[in-house]
Amino acid sequence: MQLSRYLSPFFLVALVALASTTGCSVRKFAATRVANVLAESGTTYASDNDPDLVGDALPFGLKTMEGLLEEIPEHRALLIATASGFTQYAYAYVDLPAFEISNSDWRRARELRQRAKRLYIRGRDYALRALALSEPGFGAKVRQDPMDALAKLKAQDVAPLYWATVSWSAAIAASKQDMDLVADLHLIGPMINRCLELNESFDQGAIHQFMISFEGSRSDAQGGSVKEARAHFERAMQLAHGEQVSPLVAFAETVSVRLQDRKQFRELLQQALAFDVNQAPQHRLANLIAQRRAHILLSRINDLFIGD
Repeated sequence: MQLSRYLSPFFLVALVALASTTGCSVRKFAATRVANVLAESGTTYASDNDPDLVGDALPFGLKTMEGLLEEIPEHRALLIATASGFTQYAYAYVDLPAFEISNSDWRRARELRQRAKRLYIRGRDYALRALALSEPGFGAKVRQDPMDALAKLKAQDVAPLYWATVSWSAAIAASKQDMDLVADLHLIGPMINRCLELNESFDQGAIHQFMISFEGSRSDAQGGSVKEARAHFERAMQLAHGEQVSPLVAFAETVSVRLQDRKQFRELLQQALAFDVNQAPQHRLANLIAQRRAHILLSRINDLFIGD
């Protein structure tokens, strides 16, 4: 048992109180101790069985992390945790609800997508700050010469590079009318491919899960490939050890729809919904959110497919 997991809320309050009444060096020490706790506390959220409860709690945590980063701006682990936190919050609690109501209330859905874009960009910027600790000026360099900037990154940089890629691409998808963002679309391929080169098994197949949608959602003319998407799907399922349903949902939403394979679409989503999330408590929250998307997609099957 990691006792600090149970004491951390009280520990946090005590250290914040200490930091507010002491000198600079003590404040930084206190902030660093709190940052270490917050950067390592994700598992308690990941195993939660109540997505709405987590959604209500996350904003306070994210703002606390931002406040700590003002005191210790080069805390690498906290930068990565903040980047992933904003990206995942934006997806699960802003972007997904926008998708859910997009057919019934398009004005509210548009507002939510704009908010999601802002949150994704905030997450991206924290990830770029983490990468800049390894390669100073990385954010500017990757725009000027992507291949050269990415070549300088090492295996230790996979986590911030992955979250920079995911948040950046999600921001583009959430606001396709923002031409400044769309102009960065060409960066996504080199960035995610560099992630694959450095550590293709990162986070039990997270990179391959991203690649399912990246390859499957683009036409052949745009550089996408059903064959590549299928290969990434198979590898993602292998690395996830059958404990995550996101690959099933991603493949159904992109490849099955692209091929107009209604039967495969339904079977994949039903398989995702049939999965008992308690079998993999470490992925319970992510699986519940993926199942919520599967429900929405199944409800729109007649909109996504032509004929029977």
